[in-house]
This record gives sequence, structure tokens and C-alpha cells, in this order.
Amino acid sequence: MPATAASTSPPLKFAANLSWLYTDLPFLDRFEAAARDGFQGVECLFPHEHPQAEVAARLRDTGLQLVLFNAAPGNWAEGERGLASLDGREPEFQASILSALDLAGELNCPRIHVMAGLCTAEQRDAAWARYTQRLQWAAHQAQSHGRTLMIEPINPRDMPGYLLTHQAHAHKLVQAIGSPHLQVQMDLYHCQIVEGDVTMSLRGYLPTGRVGHLQIAAVPDRGEPDQGELNYPWVFDELRRLNWQGWIGCEYRPRASTTAGLGWLHAASH
Repeated sequence: MPATAASTSPPLKFAANLSWLYTDLPFLDRFEAAARDGFQGVECLFPHEHPQAEVAARLRDTGLQLVLFNAAPGNWAEGERGLASLDGREPEFQASILSALDLAGELNCPRIHVMAGLCTAEQRDAAWARYTQRLQWAAHQAQSHGRTLMIEPINPRDMPGYLLTHQAHAHKLVQAIGSPHLQVQMDLYHCQIVEGDVTMSLRGYLPTGRVGHLQIAAVPDRGEPDQGELNYPWVFDELRRLNWQGWIGCEYRPRASTTAGLGWLHAASH
């Protein structure tokens, strides 16, 4: 009987999101915990909030690869969720991109997530125009630094007012800008909540090469990907069939301890 694509494709690569996992530990201690649990890659939201030398040391000591982090999103504590579309914030946006690109170079991280920002329905058209123009500039900067920027559709239930919510809008924008240094970050948790039909989305979008990173969590509780309405064993098999060779970020909220909830990972890795 011939081998299937799922059985011959390389193993899936999972990256622990250290802003969401191992939260019982100080941030810098989470690297060792992730490596101990078998992760080879990690991602996080804001490494610039921690001493760069300490982050670099943890990566070096554990042998982990930092595969993704967010550029500074503005004043997170005050509710800002990105600068890329905000009126009057272009200098701060540009500074955040240049700083993130420098940090990515120092930490050998290939991808940076650029958050779009919040807006009202009335502000959307103007915000989208700013978003497009700023991403064009940012993609050019990423090219000169040898890095790739990511844009991520986020569901409006978790983040009301976020500018970018649908996969098709993200892909259309990436196509319009036309830079290989700008790709889509496809979080299947958000995708399921907003659009559903995840299998067909994967089949349609992954072969385009425009998806640079995946993320996962259960729906609706955002726990481990082993319960809920999204059948992750099926999804993982589909990713193997599609020969997905990129990283899969584990951006979920553990229901108990992170380590105790990793049965799904052991199953997916065999």
C-alpha cells in the first residue's frame, strides 16, 4: 500500500508561547521549562520587556530557537493593540519596527508580528489606508534586515475593534504589497471563531506560500488543543498532508499546569 503524504512528511514543529505557557514561573525561567518538555522552538509577545542579554543567554543555554515575537504595540496597559493603523502615530510605529528588527537580528529570530491596531467602524477606511502604507514601508525595512513581518487576523470577540479579522483580507493585503518579507500569521483559534471551515482554509492558503506561521488553541476556551469544537488530530493530519514545514505556535491558556497538559503534544509528535 503506498505511503500517504501524512506519513512521509517531516514531523510537525511546535513552538511554546512563553507569554501564555508556564506562567507559574518567571518569564526567563520558562525557556528551560519548555526545553525540558521537549519543545525546540519558542515564541513570545514582548521580549523587549526583558533584558536582551538574559533572553539571549536562555536561548543559548537551552538550544531553543526564538521563532516569533511581537513588535512593540503601543501602550498595551492602556488598551492599545498595535500602531500600524493609528492616526498620528507613524513616527512611533516606524521606531517600533526598526527596534524590533534590530532585536530580531540580535536574537536570531526570523519573524516579527506587527499588530494592526483598533478602530471604530467609521474610522476603518482611513485606518486601512494607513495600515497598507505603513506595511509597505515596514516590509522594505524587513527586507534590508533579512526578516519577515507577519500580520494576524484576530477575532473581534477577544479583541473588539481590531482592524484585521479575516484571512481573506490579510491575504489580499499581502498580495497587494507583494513582498516576500510580509506574510500571514494564521491562528486557527481566531480563524475558527470568525470563519470556521478551517480545513478548506488551510487547503486554500498554505499552498500559496503567503502563510508564514501557524498558531493553535482550543475553541472556545482557548485551552490545550485537545478539546472543543476544533478537531486538532484531524488538523495535524491535514497539515502533514499539506506538507507544512513551518512552526506551529502554542498560544493557549493551560487549564492546569502546562506540563501536565501536554498529552496532546506527545500524541501529535508520534
